[in-house]
Amino acid sequence: MLRFALPAIISLLVSELYGMVDTFYVGRYVGPNAIGALTVAFPIQRLLSATGLLIAVGACTKVAKYFGEKDYENLKITITTAIVLTTIVMTVMPLSIYFFLDKILIKIGASNVTLPMAKTYAAVVLAGGIFQGLTFVTCYIINSLGNPKVTLYATSLGTVANIIIDAIFVIGCNMGVKGAAIATVISQIASCSFALYNFYKVSKSINLMDSFKFDIEILKSIIAIGFTTFVIEISDAVVAVILNNVLFAHGGDRAIIISGTIMKVSMFMYINIIGITSAMQPIVAFNYGAGDFDRLRETIKKTIKVVALSSIFLWGIMMLYAEPMIASFVKDEALVKECARAYRIMISIFPTVGLYYVAIYAYQAMGDAGTSFLLSIYRQLVIFIPVMLIFVRHWGVTGAWFAYPASDFIAAITGIIYIQRVKEDINEYADDMEAEMIV
Repeated sequence: MLRFALPAIISLLVSELYGMVDTFYVGRYVGPNAIGALTVAFPIQRLLSATGLLIAVGACTKVAKYFGEKDYENLKITITTAIVLTTIVMTVMPLSIYFFLDKILIKIGASNVTLPMAKTYAAVVLAGGIFQGLTFVTCYIINSLGNPKVTLYATSLGTVANIIIDAIFVIGCNMGVKGAAIATVISQIASCSFALYNFYKVSKSINLMDSFKFDIEILKSIIAIGFTTFVIEISDAVVAVILNNVLFAHGGDRAIIISGTIMKVSMFMYINIIGITSAMQPIVAFNYGAGDFDRLRETIKKTIKVVALSSIFLWGIMMLYAEPMIASFVKDEALVKECARAYRIMISIFPTVGLYYVAIYAYQAMGDAGTSFLLSIYRQLVIFIPVMLIFVRHWGVTGAWFAYPASDFIAAITGIIYIQRVKEDINEYADDMEAEMIV
């Protein structure tokens, strides 16, 4: 499992560092309000990435299917349709958002203080939407054709570029949030250039340009397949919009700054859990398909142990060293203490969340996409939002931080229930297989 988990964790870490870098630089060298501005702009960024992933996941699934079937004609049409769709959507969408940017930012939580910086940052970042979208789509397609390294290399290149250029623009040139946004777009262009170069080599090998076609039915299929991923990704943005507005109403800009900071720090813990549980998926899928139910059960059991132990280890470190971690983003000592208090509340029962993610990926691996999808949105959209609204009404901003462990507890219980159901489903499937063999 480690062989699958480590690349997954590294890829997720690199991807999250991409967005974390901007927060680090503006927090340290611009000020806390800049973190608030980036927190407000986050839903827009997530909408762009979710849309790119929608097309990417839909396209690569279709490409993998046709590649396996050796249906190279439809494979080529799928690729060209995905490229055209990405180019159109990721051009029109950012432009549409830009024309209504002020109104959108106010609706998603911007104040008079954060609006100017949020607008400056978002206006520039919108220009990178097309490059981010093309990077996702081309990398996922290349991956489905048998070269998974391109995605990691492209993302790593973008992250390294972002770190260097951020330092130059934010610190060296004193360009503030605008410098951070420009650095992000330049790094996205770098990633996209690398991805397109590799995509060009692949396209030549399959003579892609010989049959450049756009197919509406394949387009519909791409959207249908990728829609689940889009909903899961956009759920973070939905939560962020609601949370930003609630926090601003009860705690002003300071509450939004705290939220943005602790969410960035908490990503390290989520990366571990998602990396391990997603690595379990291909192993479970293989053994489920092969009918090796003993190994399937053992894989799920080992995953639970590994997730629990690693989560407890990271949780202990983060609880002990919350202040130093947060101080890397903000300088204000009073704010650091407030963030650390909120963070410790937020992650108080975090190790239990692993059970929830084990259930999600187990169902996905066994082909039950419906249950996996419902579980994926359950914790954020179904549980957290109503719990947060109730808690904030009674305890103010502090209630928002307590909503996280409350939601984690409910999610963990749900995870236990569904893991038990997975075991029952495995036993039932195993019995059916044995009965068929006897007959």
